[in-house]
Amino acid sequence: MAKDKTQAASVAETPSKPKASRGKSKEEAGKDGISLTGRIDQAKEFFDQAKGELKKVTWPTREETVKTGIAVLVFSVVMAIYLGVVDMALSRLVALILS
Repeated sequence: MAKDKTQAASVAETPSKPKASRGKSKEEAGKDGISLTGRIDQAKEFFDQAKGELKKVTWPTREETVKTGIAVLVFSVVMAIYLGVVDMALSRLVALILS
């Protein structure tokens, strides 16, 4: 099993050669010299490589996601309360100074 992953990784990491346009003339190819079919081939290659990279990602478990989500919510509430208290204190201080 580990050998299969190693072989798959080495195949996925091998850079591919850019594909040449399919014999289109310069006029048919457009300004940069790449034909429509060449652009489609490039897009297919890009999405194939992106799919391969997404398979390599170690995604968090549901439990990890819930825990970190709760931590973010708690931190946000604590910071909101703190900033609210500081804002109220400074507002009263300015009002006291100006009165």
